[in-house]
Amino acid sequence: MKKRSFVATLALSALLAACSKNEAPKPAAETPAPAPAPVAAVASKLVVGLDDNFPPMGFRDEKNEIVGFDIDMAREAAKRAGIEVEFKPIDWNAKEAELLGKRVDALWNGLTILEERKEKILFTDPYMVNKQIIIVKAGSPIKTKADMAGKVVGAQEGSSAVTAMEKDKELSSKFKETKLFGDNIAALMDVEAGRLDVVVVDEVVGRYLVNKKPDNYVVLADDFGTEDYGVGFRKDDEATRNKINDVLGEMKKDGKAEEIAKKWFGADVIKH
Repeated sequence: MKKRSFVATLALSALLAACSKNEAPKPAAETPAPAPAPVAAVASKLVVGLDDNFPPMGFRDEKNEIVGFDIDMAREAAKRAGIEVEFKPIDWNAKEAELLGKRVDALWNGLTILEERKEKILFTDPYMVNKQIIIVKAGSPIKTKADMAGKVVGAQEGSSAVTAMEKDKELSSKFKETKLFGDNIAALMDVEAGRLDVVVVDEVVGRYLVNKKPDNYVVLADDFGTEDYGVGFRKDDEATRNKINDVLGEMKKDGKAEEIAKKWFGADVIKH
């Protein structure tokens, strides 16, 4: 009996060993999938950089408070987006450095959408159309763009007017001199005083200022082209840009943007 038990035990052990060899290998532990990249959140506060001497887009009133068309647009957009807004005057000639250096979060003050700017700045959809108009002193012999040859021409430093004139190299190369100013008001004062022959300026600003002294200036029929205004953000702040862009779209649809435009311009200048 002992011999048979021993043989049976050996047979059973051999059978179990054979079965264990035929078992499927256990699968290797799966590598966990990488966690999805975090989605950037909409900013809770928006510091808006602007030129505070750019009426009627953004400027200081008699109480030294910053007011204007873009100020009203930004306040309404921020309110709808649930974002706190702060307005910070900056050197407009250094606007890109201010934005990219994170000293401001957005540029919202008649900022022209240009292809070269798109390389560094993330824009909203256009909300307004603008022209670069030509203003001369009343009684000036300058009647057309061609008459600007040999004249002293002024514009605000860092403005789209400068860019527009530079693009028309055939004409701008014939200017006697191009003088750059810190703001358009100073340039127009020089036109009125006879120290400057012509000033090229954004239509929204130029007409606003000319209407204050309509007998002193003339706006020529010619211009240096049209352009779109947009709000500029850093490229890594797409979430906030998208939120503001959506809100601006709502303001166009429900008539609030038109209401703000009529307050400052007396007409609907919004690009729908």
